[in-house]
Amino acid sequence: MDEREYRAEKERWLRETYGEEGERDDHFVTVSSEQVEPLYGPGDISGLDYERDLGFPGEFPYTRGIRSNMYRGRLWTMRQFSGFGTARETNARYKFLLEHGQTGLSVAFDMPTIMGRDSDDPMAEGEVGRCGVAIDSVLDMQALFDGISLASITTSMTTNAPASILLAFYLVTGERQGASFDEMGGTIQNDILKEYIAQKSWIFPPRPSLRIITDIMRFCAAEVPRWNTISISGYHIREAGSTAAQELAFTLADGIAYVQAGVEAGLDVDEFAPRLSFFFNSHVDFFEEIGKYRAARRIWARVMKERFGAKKEESLLLRFHTQTAGCSLTAQQPENNIVRTAYEGLAAVLGGTQSLHTNSMDEVLALPSEKAAEIALRTQQIIGYETGVSNTIDPLAGSYFVEAMTDRMESECLACFDEIEAEGGVLEAIEKGYFQRRIADAAYRYQMEIERGERIIVGMNRFEHSDEAVDIELLKIDPALETEQVASVRRVRAERDQPAADDAMSELRRRAEGSDNLMPAIIECARAHLTQGEIVGVLKEVFGEYKERPIY
Repeated sequence: MDEREYRAEKERWLRETYGEEGERDDHFVTVSSEQVEPLYGPGDISGLDYERDLGFPGEFPYTRGIRSNMYRGRLWTMRQFSGFGTARETNARYKFLLEHGQTGLSVAFDMPTIMGRDSDDPMAEGEVGRCGVAIDSVLDMQALFDGISLASITTSMTTNAPASILLAFYLVTGERQGASFDEMGGTIQNDILKEYIAQKSWIFPPRPSLRIITDIMRFCAAEVPRWNTISISGYHIREAGSTAAQELAFTLADGIAYVQAGVEAGLDVDEFAPRLSFFFNSHVDFFEEIGKYRAARRIWARVMKERFGAKKEESLLLRFHTQTAGCSLTAQQPENNIVRTAYEGLAAVLGGTQSLHTNSMDEVLALPSEKAAEIALRTQQIIGYETGVSNTIDPLAGSYFVEAMTDRMESECLACFDEIEAEGGVLEAIEKGYFQRRIADAAYRYQMEIERGERIIVGMNRFEHSDEAVDIELLKIDPALETEQVASVRRVRAERDQPAADDAMSELRRRAEGSDNLMPAIIECARAHLTQGEIVGVLKEVFGEYKERPIY
């Protein structure tokens, strides 16, 4: 049956057979408000060529997976995002998670750390240790990983503007444990472009920020070869309210901008591209998410091969971490969040993720309790060891709906690329507010669908309880921990070798004013026990601070 014949038969079926049954009074759209047909068949993927568009796992264009054996070789890394209070409290949580089967660490920093401010900064008051762990100096990083070998575990650190500094703290911590730089593996998010687009935790303007990122890429390519220098993040773009296609397009566009910056800085694309990774959201619309991940691999492989002329296979591979959608969780009936997270985690696995964080049921209310974090980890373990979905590779391939969704994701992504190019590229589009407007429009549409009752959120606008009191135990941060951390950072400054600290700071300023790589100087600052706020202060003096232009 050719495409024309299929469409004619589908129209007949819709009219004669399907039409007799009728439909529920519902809006049949994805979570991104894309229309979903009642049935998909061969005519919906008639242009699909197996060798060109799918291929085999581990072979170009990697639609079916970046490894030939995927989870039959090893399961994804189970990496729960965690951090609160001081380094001591978080260290205890890490050991708990490792003892219960977690296979990688992921550090959540508090807001002062994310913004490059020390815990005794007046702007940090009331925020220290609240939404993550406070890290002011290398001594805090040493406490964070006390008793945990950095040569034997990989760590992901969700930090952007001060990523170079926290990486330096981490490397010096490993060094003091006896590990060499080339033994340590992990990831820094280091994705400053999405900060201007979505999350808004920037420090420096875009262009000096890109200079810092290229310095990190050059340094790690030579000195820390197992380190992923950027985790290009769509997660926060999606959490800000974007559609799935916008998340995909804006994230890959940022990735292209980073590769272009590296090439323009004189780096060989095959020198740094293998250490780029990605970070995606897994929302609750099961098939839309799976199509997004499959399209992402195909698009990235083609861009790297055709636009940048990458030769190494590793440069073509889109390796990604996934976190289930925080914005899908509800404060009402929080136990329902366990179910949402399980389906979102399953979608990430069926989409071929390399590592996964599953959100805890209480995260909409507080940082996760120990019990909630354990349930979230057990969710991943059940997917991996009980459901059977890891027994075969890309099990949904060939589904008319999944392949049509994958194609649609690719088509919408490429259309967004054209819009971004028309704006002048990623940096210019940021400055013009293109990304911000597109995300705001999508978020508003989604919220209106909820308020009009067109989109059902179980327990929130349908199937509510008359008594919505929360009866689960929540984690509470002791306010005394802030006082303790403030005293700690002041003690670091008082007890260090100040002449060595002054020399390290002077060398950092010299390099920032010139063109030498910043990373060696930042590492020396870490060794000299300079605080993050002091290092950021030097860079602010040279690079300035970013002020966002209001978008109306």
